[in-house]
Amino acid sequence: MTNEKAVAEKLLQISAIRLNVNEPFKWASGWKSPIYCDNRKALSFPYIREFIKSEMCNVVFEKFPDAGLLAGVATAGIAWGAMAADQLKLPYIYVRPKPKEHGLGNQIEGFYEAGQKVVVIEDLISTGKSSLQVVDVLKKSSLEVIGMVSIFNYGFDVAKKSFEEARVHYQSLTNYETLISLAIEKKIVSVEQETILLNWKTDPANWKGVL
Repeated sequence: MTNEKAVAEKLLQISAIRLNVNEPFKWASGWKSPIYCDNRKALSFPYIREFIKSEMCNVVFEKFPDAGLLAGVATAGIAWGAMAADQLKLPYIYVRPKPKEHGLGNQIEGFYEAGQKVVVIEDLISTGKSSLQVVDVLKKSSLEVIGMVSIFNYGFDVAKKSFEEARVHYQSLTNYETLISLAIEKKIVSVEQETILLNWKTDPANWKGVL
């Protein structure tokens, strides 16, 4: 099983994950957040890239032994999916956010056959909305989605509920609770900031920052 603490430590080490309670980040959704996660940064660090890839392969091998195909989520999941598929010697495809507006108009790139059992490779899971949209695209193309593996997971209740309703099992290499626990251990954040960080997770859409 994946070492959640080790993965979180490496993401913090290269600032792929940043924490800032006093000057929160703004997400594309408009949410204010004391955390920003950009796992694509790990691609620039060969040894950390190799570690994360290996952890991802371990999860696919252990949790989804019937996988016959990996599918990366564009764009952040494409590289991780390709590397994992190479190590596991599995066929690989990736899914665009929407069909191409020229050429063949593909939304799924690569070769696949109806009925194949596929595991989706995702960068991170927040609300789960975009991740599950990819699942829908694959299912409509007659593929059997048996699970999803992501590097990071915020652990929002809305995501957990959405995945349960979609009947999709997911596994993440590390998560928000592990990250915050490690940040406390390393004195990156104070005990007071820990309270703020954990409160944000309970209602991120309405979090207004530090008043």
